[in-house]
Amino acid sequence: MEDWQEILHNSVISCTDLQQHLQCDTSGIEEVITRYPMRINPYFLSLIRSPQDPLWKQAVPDLRELTDTICLPDPLAEEALSPVPLLVHKYPDRVLFLVSNQCAMYCRFCTRKRMVGTSRMQISEESLQKGYDYIRRHPDIREVLLSGGDPLLLSDEKIAGILKSLRAIPSVEVIRIGSRVPSTLPMRITEKLVAILKEFHPLYINTHFNHPNEITPEATEACRRLADAGIPLGSQTVLLRGVNDHIDTIRTLMRALLRIRVKPYYLFQADLTEGTNHFRTSTQAGISIMKGLYGHLSGMAVPTFALDAPGGKGKIPLTPQYILEQGENLTFANYLGELCTYPEAIDTF
Repeated sequence: MEDWQEILHNSVISCTDLQQHLQCDTSGIEEVITRYPMRINPYFLSLIRSPQDPLWKQAVPDLRELTDTICLPDPLAEEALSPVPLLVHKYPDRVLFLVSNQCAMYCRFCTRKRMVGTSRMQISEESLQKGYDYIRRHPDIREVLLSGGDPLLLSDEKIAGILKSLRAIPSVEVIRIGSRVPSTLPMRITEKLVAILKEFHPLYINTHFNHPNEITPEATEACRRLADAGIPLGSQTVLLRGVNDHIDTIRTLMRALLRIRVKPYYLFQADLTEGTNHFRTSTQAGISIMKGLYGHLSGMAVPTFALDAPGGKGKIPLTPQYILEQGENLTFANYLGELCTYPEAIDTF
């Protein structure tokens, strides 16, 4: 694979770069970039097939980012749930630990777009140590999710140091890494990096594919390397208007993910993130898509459709309704709409 650092260095980050590579109208885009940075690395740029295609929409700034009056800067109340900077403790037994402020591509729908890639998100050795100390003082924390930014954009040595520090805390049983580089910069998944990661099992990676066009030979190879190292892979897809809000697109994507050994994990309703309202669909759109997955795809390929509740209230599964009547018999419809009954057992406890 090509050198990932060189590819990243040649990213499109300015209006001049954008105009040169995509020959698009950049009127007003400078103001968007000033507030929400742009980075489109050459690999992902090469996957864009036409103006306003699904990958374009994820990567290229849109003037609507500045006119959103509906959404919130910190929709999941992560800052309010941070007992120390850059560590979010929402659930009793696990924490979200932000260890990087850079991404291989700045997705226009990012939940943390207010700070990723900007001076508003400062990662330092001091912030890392405060995080380790907090986890050490709270032995009920069994699981740590590393995120950012993208943790896999850190150097190999920094990644190894973070994982070693977490493994030194006796109560930490599972480490998860949230990374989009298998999709946006698969060259980063080098044999050296994989050798480091496999030393810290049980370790899981949740990656992020939104469209079948992102599943390329390079992405397939990156996922093969990780899977061959015994690292379970899941995908946290986001439902995005004009990108993947169609049953055929999601079916194709979910099947393709299984082929590259990535388990569809979540299909997320888009967060209420300021500057992203134009990406949001109705929840009913997602429920309808899910109804078109059950029975038509292997259960292995069916993700959980979920909404991460505003205010840090946690993930809420949103599922199609199949139960029609509940009494002595459970009456329900199957995936074809056929009526079925099931005699209920009598609970004696």
